[in-house]
Amino acid sequence: MQTVELKIAPKDWLYIIIIGAFFGFFISLCFYFLSDDLQNISTIIFSTSSAISISLFAFFLITISNKFILPKVNKKFWYLISFIFSFLAGFLGFSLSFMLFSFSDFKILYIISPFWHYIAVTIGFLTFLVGLILHQFISMKYKNEFNKNQILETKLKALENELNPHFLFNALNSVSELIYQDQKKAESAVIEISKFLRNAINKESLITLEIELSMVKTYVNIENVRFDGKIVLNIEDFNEYKNIKIPKFSIQLLVENAIKHGYLGKVLNVDIKFLKDKIIVQNDGKIAKIVKFGTGLSNLQKRLELQKVGNLSSLILDDRMLFIIELK
Repeated sequence: MQTVELKIAPKDWLYIIIIGAFFGFFISLCFYFLSDDLQNISTIIFSTSSAISISLFAFFLITISNKFILPKVNKKFWYLISFIFSFLAGFLGFSLSFMLFSFSDFKILYIISPFWHYIAVTIGFLTFLVGLILHQFISMKYKNEFNKNQILETKLKALENELNPHFLFNALNSVSELIYQDQKKAESAVIEISKFLRNAINKESLITLEIELSMVKTYVNIENVRFDGKIVLNIEDFNEYKNIKIPKFSIQLLVENAIKHGYLGKVLNVDIKFLKDKIIVQNDGKIAKIVKFGTGLSNLQKRLELQKVGNLSSLILDDRMLFIIELK
């Protein structure tokens, strides 16, 4: 049980603080208009301090509950435990505030001191109700986020499934020809295809640059079976960037595109370079007059956008075709 359903993200505490502020304002009004003698600044100070104390207890108890208690108990008891802690946040928060100010001469303390514990219990039940509302709000929020993530994951998998069918078809055709011409080469090609597929079936949509480049090298080795070693891959030192996460098949797709559209029957140099926020794939093959993003490049652009990684662009520089992944 790695994640607790009642988890509260840092930004969720903003909503809790706002609700706590309104709750404190409500307590202030109740005390302020309880008597003419209470219509002074000390009443507001005590009420605001009570609200802050309740918020701090809520933060402490929810953190303790989510990290150390809920993961160790049966899921059916989560609601009960969470609501008990919501009650305790209000009861203990108000009680602490009352005790801290009990040494002051605030008039409000003289009025409520005979029945302060009843007020503490009442506020405990109010925070229980607030906790119930917050629980429903946060649960709905995370359910919506989960559904959005599921939809996004489905889109990404659909896009990934569009990749490389023609590459595999060509690779297997090459292997079938090699079986009769050079069995050792055929065996080597099958091993390379197996290595490529092992990485390809990785369920992660974002992988490190190091893993992606490993797949690119394997891919070029397979293609060189067809092109008689005429595809020369030059990869700049990337040790500084090796742990950067990028979409799977992103660089491989650009190298594949360079071979498909740039190969002219002679040696084709494909260079992969890196800047702080850019990955550049360039080749010295055929130069396209107009660069159009076909299925593969459009696919990559969509995946970069969906995963909020960056965007794809292209240009021609010094008689070389460049494709650039600009990282965010």
